[in-house]
Amino acid sequence: MSSDEPPRPVLLTDELRAQLNSVSTATLTGQLQRKGIRSTFLSGLKPIKPGQRMLGYAHTLRYVPLREDLNTQYTSGQNAQRRAIESMAPDEVLVIEARGVPDAGTFGDVFALRSLRRGATGIITDGAVRDTPAVAELDIPVYHLASHASTFGRMHMPLEHQIPIACAGVTVMPGDIIVGDGEGAVVIPPSLVVELAAASVQQEAEETWALERVDAGESTVGVFPVSKERRAEFEAWFAARQETTSQEQKGHS
Repeated sequence: MSSDEPPRPVLLTDELRAQLNSVSTATLTGQLQRKGIRSTFLSGLKPIKPGQRMLGYAHTLRYVPLREDLNTQYTSGQNAQRRAIESMAPDEVLVIEARGVPDAGTFGDVFALRSLRRGATGIITDGAVRDTPAVAELDIPVYHLASHASTFGRMHMPLEHQIPIACAGVTVMPGDIIVGDGEGAVVIPPSLVVELAAASVQQEAEETWALERVDAGESTVGVFPVSKERRAEFEAWFAARQETTSQEQKGHS
């Protein structure tokens, strides 16, 4: 980590990255629900291209409704949007609060490219994206509510960045862990991410076994979720699977 990068509440190690990138946002969201944290999935936002994955630390940006007497003060020069983009650190995801407004762009291709060149790993807005076809061509995951050709000045003023925000019904704190896949994006509290990642990997292993059993004609009863009576059977399957994976890795080394 370079000296100009912000301190992180948790470090995304190689092992943690591998775990988080191997599980779905549905699994992560379900695990958070088990812990009583209900509002973590960014509702209604679409991935800009199919099959995308995203992982990083939240860098927040807040837009407020346009007010004509304040517009010049908050939109000219080095406004909060520019400050946010120019301070993006590697592995950060820009998360924009745009109040669910679909009819004004919140960023376009130039700022998306600048974010990418600064090392950003994603952009999320609960508003609209402009230059959508060009943004979709960039190698950066984007989640958005809508596409709209106007600039943000039609509806928004960028107020401040790196503060708590509300995006798509979820409170997002700077430094939160953001994971995205083809379904959408989920916000994970840093204090829970290590435990959550391990539990999610375990859950998906159990679900893979359950899918195999159901595909073979079995009932879901006892296999989804795994019952106490079938736990030993699952554990044996899992151990054999791990051994196969280990042998395959040795064969490629």
